[in-house]
Amino acid sequence: MTTLALKGLSPHLTYLLRLADDQLILGHRLSEWAGHAPMLEEDIALANIALDHIGAARALYQHAATLHGDGLTEDDYAYRRDTRDYLNALLVERPNGDFAHTIVRQLLYSAFALPLWQALMTSSDTTLAAIAEKSEKEARYHVRHAGDWFVRLGDGTGESKARMDAAIAALWPYGGELFETDATLAAAIEAGVAADPAAIEPLWRDTIEAAFDESGLPLPDRPGRQTGGRSGRHTEHLGFLLAEMQHLQRAYPGQRW
Repeated sequence: MTTLALKGLSPHLTYLLRLADDQLILGHRLSEWAGHAPMLEEDIALANIALDHIGAARALYQHAATLHGDGLTEDDYAYRRDTRDYLNALLVERPNGDFAHTIVRQLLYSAFALPLWQALMTSSDTTLAAIAEKSEKEARYHVRHAGDWFVRLGDGTGESKARMDAAIAALWPYGGELFETDATLAAAIEAGVAADPAAIEPLWRDTIEAAFDESGLPLPDRPGRQTGGRSGRHTEHLGFLLAEMQHLQRAYPGQRW
């Protein structure tokens, strides 16, 4: 199958793909819990959250395809790119690990996504603003769901607290990338398309600090700066994820079911 190489994209289109890739990759990660969650209710909850993320990814890819032209579709972005052409943050590609890892990853990202969508509701890109308005409602639930579990596990048994400590130590270094600004993002902010992460970080930190305070878990210093995802430099985990996610399209190019 011929892959889709995306070079020389405008800041506007690059920003849409960064947003969409975050949603798709995190949605796929959560879908991996189907049939494996700790309880039936949580199995359904994680599947629904995964669908929220994938639905947002589809809307963003469809919008990107309209701007990009060349007859591209959402499937081209999802299934015809190699690892280096994905622009998601490293945090969302991290493996599920145990349930504590999944909850910590979800809270770190959802606490960022909620104020992000709120800011994007006033984007100069009216289609993006409409996507943000729908996604903001879903993100409110994502924050509440992850936050409740964060407190429950952090303030639970010695075992659950130890697992949360380990998950925080593993994932905290990836939080800082969410707030990085490069030349591409700066141009999209200047055009009124993108949200400024500098304005989002204090809101993210308020949510995170409240969860740590209620759980009794110790809050680390500022999140680390493991970085590279926004420019296509990923961990080995994304390659394995894409190999699974793209298998059918690569084995049977162009087929639809």
